[in-house]
Amino acid sequence: MTPLAPLFISHGGPDVLINASPARHIWQQYAATQPRPRAILIMSAHHLAREPVVGWSPRWQAIHDFGGFPRELYALNYPAVSDEELAGQVQARLAAAGVAAHLQQANGLDHGAWVPLLMMYPQGDIPVITLATLPRQGARAHYLLGQALAGLAAEGVLIIGSGSVTHNLYALGAPDAPAQPWAQAFADWVAARLEQGDSEALLDWQAQAPFARENHPTDEHLLPLFFALGAAGGQRGRSLHRGIEYAAVTMDAWVFDQPA
Repeated sequence: MTPLAPLFISHGGPDVLINASPARHIWQQYAATQPRPRAILIMSAHHLAREPVVGWSPRWQAIHDFGGFPRELYALNYPAVSDEELAGQVQARLAAAGVAAHLQQANGLDHGAWVPLLMMYPQGDIPVITLATLPRQGARAHYLLGQALAGLAAEGVLIIGSGSVTHNLYALGAPDAPAQPWAQAFADWVAARLEQGDSEALLDWQAQAPFARENHPTDEHLLPLFFALGAAGGQRGRSLHRGIEYAAVTMDAWVFDQPA
């Protein structure tokens, strides 16, 4: 079985499904060119917990965890299948790495998960497992979670971190507003380190990246990047898409498939 390279997706707002953003088409085109996953393990910035939680559901439903968007978005659903046995295997792999994780039967996928999955695998017939983001833990903890689960890629499991390279909602502009210089500088710094495979610099992003706190007043949208990076087994990043929308929303997507 061909190993599936981990992904990091900047999921944007749910209106990415209906606005002029090219991001959703990039996700769709990438999925169409890759082997079909046996299952998907996704960490979303909108699914938060104090301790690691592995989630599964007899039948997922889309959670409309947003407000003020066009009515048509609230009619969308993603009733994906799941796999309790695989969720248990994820829990066991984490335990073997010294990480105690809870197994939880859940009902819904937040928009950080179902929005990109709806575009990539619209039939919802690939089992989806979730892993919570831990906002009280830092980049290295999420990197270690990814490392503990990296072996799943060789078993046909697609590992996805879904968040955002920049996430400062206080700085949003009009849809056609030019990129904030501080957002562009941060995105460029991240891109260079991903392409170079400089994991240590990325893990020290708060000290080394330009305008770190301007771009991330809180960490939760960047933490799934480190999960995907840890799962990459040392592979460098390759850009699938780069772009900044609404002045400060970086929609960059990365796949980790380049030899170190």
